[in-house]
Amino acid sequence: MTETPPEILCPDAFRRRLLAWFDVHGRHDLPWQHDRTPYRVWVSEIMLQQTQVATVIPYFERFMARFPDVRSLAAAEQDEVLHLWTGLGYYARGRNLHKAARVVVDEHGGDFPVHSLDAMAALPGIGRSTAGAIIAQSTGQRAVILDGNVKRVLTRLHAVAGWPGRPAVERRLWALAERYTPEARVVDFTQAMMDLGATLCRRGQPDCQRCPFEDVCLARARDETRRFPESKPKKATPKRQATMLLLQDADGRVLLEQRPSAGLWGGLWCLPQFETDDALQAWLDAHALGARLEAPWASFTHVFSHFRLEITPRPARVARLDAVGEARRWVDPAAPGDIGLAAPVKGLLDALRPFTLSVQDAT
Repeated sequence: MTETPPEILCPDAFRRRLLAWFDVHGRHDLPWQHDRTPYRVWVSEIMLQQTQVATVIPYFERFMARFPDVRSLAAAEQDEVLHLWTGLGYYARGRNLHKAARVVVDEHGGDFPVHSLDAMAALPGIGRSTAGAIIAQSTGQRAVILDGNVKRVLTRLHAVAGWPGRPAVERRLWALAERYTPEARVVDFTQAMMDLGATLCRRGQPDCQRCPFEDVCLARARDETRRFPESKPKKATPKRQATMLLLQDADGRVLLEQRPSAGLWGGLWCLPQFETDDALQAWLDAHALGARLEAPWASFTHVFSHFRLEITPRPARVARLDAVGEARRWVDPAAPGDIGLAAPVKGLLDALRPFTLSVQDAT
């Protein structure tokens, strides 16, 4: 194949090719594509950040069943919101979703400010691209998007060198996105760009032979699709260690405590967590005299975006606990209630269930 600069593909020709492909091969029946209100589109866009469509669909449907509009979401307690978010990860998204709902109700009368890109982007958890997607998908107004899928398509099509997170590279990609975005069929165009990146121009193994731009893609012409987009410069991933206390009372209930709203697992309910065994023992001495500490379970690693946390579960038994307080509660591991749980905590509670049931059956 000869190398063909994609600049020969004028914006009109690009749009025609893309929309012709989308009409046949695009996704047209996703839950948030029905009744396209700003609220429904907003929730879907936040859930889809760094999460695949197949994973999001059941979460979206449960979320809509409980919170059908922005006012019901704004009136909810954070615990219930995070409970419905449990398992989706990146929990700051759920916290910001709740904060933004309250801003929309308190400052915008319950109506999303879709007339203004700046006003939308100012809402908690919504940046420039997400604001553009919400406006375009819910109103049909012309708005430019540049999510990860779109970045990948444009980076390969134009062989844009450099990590897309660098300001100069990102400016170049925004300029390209602006150039191609049409005035008409904006809903379909923005969905088509996202679909192309998600289904054909994939990160690991792009399906170039089925791509409508195979003949004008510079990365394809150079046989460098794996090079683009270029990766973020690597740094050694830090490792941290933590001990999680699985403290059970005489009834088999487990003690949880709510994390501060800011920071790791903000607002979620977790097992008491300690950096050292000495710190754990000091806490038991202060709050749970007579606790029987048992042998640790096997350690496992939970991976965050910026570090790896090696967790060692440490079971213990206690007859009573002094001063539980508002930020702590005893829960049945088989039915912890409608609260937001950190993913490793949910897994540990699930692992406790057979043990707890066998103890209860034996008594």
